[in-house]
Amino acid sequence: MIRKCEEKDFETVYSIINDAAAAYRGVIPEDRWKEPYMTKEELRNGMSQGIVFWGYEDNNQLVGVMGIQNLLEVTLIRHAYVRTVMRNMGIGGQLLSFLRKQTTRPILIGTWASAAWAVRFYQKNGFILVSPSEKDRLLKKYWSVPERQIETSVVLAESRRAPAEWF
Repeated sequence: MIRKCEEKDFETVYSIINDAAAAYRGVIPEDRWKEPYMTKEELRNGMSQGIVFWGYEDNNQLVGVMGIQNLLEVTLIRHAYVRTVMRNMGIGGQLLSFLRKQTTRPILIGTWASAAWAVRFYQKNGFILVSPSEKDRLLKKYWSVPERQIETSVVLAESRRAPAEWF
């Protein structure tokens, strides 16, 4: 079952993000890794800026989360994570499919360039890498990330809703 996460789910959302983000350790640039990967303050800040989390429940337990954020004329998919023990069971795909139906705007997703599994997941689900110059422009316009993260990230867009100049 997919449901909107509530305030009572905050600790669980936080736990899922940091459990799943452990996959980045040793993969993303060393200077971008920290422990915990996302602090409670960073999570609260993102939620206060409009990220709405949806969760996938299995046996009445949240096991996956994915955020959606409407920003200007686009929708961002933010912080897509599934508990390590529940990976590769279709949960991420179900969450992404659900969130895609929540908007008619162009959808953008940012992730680490070195997280090949994440890039493949989004490509398998109909997203295309934007050009390097558009990636830089889009990350600066829609995300608040440091320059080093811009250098080491990619942006994917849903081609059917995105302007042609993004590709």
